[in-house]
Amino acid sequence: MTKSYVLRTCSADMTSYGGAFTWPASGLVEAPDWNPIPECGGGLHGFLNGCGNGALADWNESAKWLVVAVDSEAIVDLKGKVKFPKGEVVFCGAREEAIAKLEELAPETKHMPVIGAIRIAGDRGNANAGDYGTAIAGHKSTATAGYRGKTMAGDNGTATAGNYGKATAGDGGTANAGDGGKAMAGDGGTANAGDGGKATAGYGGAANAGDYGKATAGNNGTATAGYNGTAIAGNHGKAMAGNQGTAIAGDWGTATAGDEGSAIAGWQGTATAGERGTANAGHKGTAMAGAGGRISISWDERKTERIRTTTGYIGEDNIQANIPYKCDEEGKLIPAGSSDTPLE
Repeated sequence: MTKSYVLRTCSADMTSYGGAFTWPASGLVEAPDWNPIPECGGGLHGFLNGCGNGALADWNESAKWLVVAVDSEAIVDLKGKVKFPKGEVVFCGAREEAIAKLEELAPETKHMPVIGAIRIAGDRGNANAGDYGTAIAGHKSTATAGYRGKTMAGDNGTATAGNYGKATAGDGGTANAGDGGKAMAGDGGTANAGDGGKATAGYGGAANAGDYGKATAGNNGTATAGYNGTAIAGNHGKAMAGNQGTAIAGDWGTATAGDEGSAIAGWQGTATAGERGTANAGHKGTAMAGAGGRISISWDERKTERIRTTTGYIGEDNIQANIPYKCDEEGKLIPAGSSDTPLE
């Protein structure tokens, strides 16, 4: 019969999850309750070729990692793991050593997303690691890791990590991380992080973070953050944040925040906030807010050579909601599309 290799973990005392079964450190092992029905239970469990749902493994430092030789025809797929009636434990020890043994016995697994694996590829290569793994690739390469994994790619590369993972790409690269993850891309790159994550992109890049996340983009970049997020873009950039978020853009930039949020734009920039929000724009900038909101715009008082700020409240002094305003030479708020005639 054809042999396949299964990777699995046990607690330090060699018991399975729940302590119901004790595995041997080597030799033959057989399930006392084997049932071929494709559902959890009724057999021995593990990860075929080391691939599967890494969250099901034991990641404690004291955990034992086993490599088990199994008859291929007896393996039952359980989507994320497999089960089998019996096998032979050919290795028991630390994670790194177990993965090395697996790759020795089944060389094809070197190119598979093995959980907890460390994959390193050179320039123009591909590094692929499974859940909780680490993938590092060189120039113009691709690095991919699963859940809670870490990835790093060189210049012009692409780095992708699963939920709660970290992804880092070089200049011009693309980095993607899952929920709660972190993504960093080099100049001109794009970084995307999931809910609660952080995304940072270099010069000219774009950074997108999910709800509760933070997105930071370099000069000329675009940063977008979800609900309660913070988005910061460099000069000439654009920053957009979700409701209750904060968006800050550099000179000539555009900052947009959701309801009750804050939007801050630099010199000649545009700041937009939703209802009950605050929009702050720099000198020669434009600010707009929704109902119940507030706008503040800086202007240059030539007589005193000071930069001053004029604040207006939506619904007062004829200042209307969702209309962009600017300051005239005397610091009066006027609609952005009008001439420099003060409001009456």
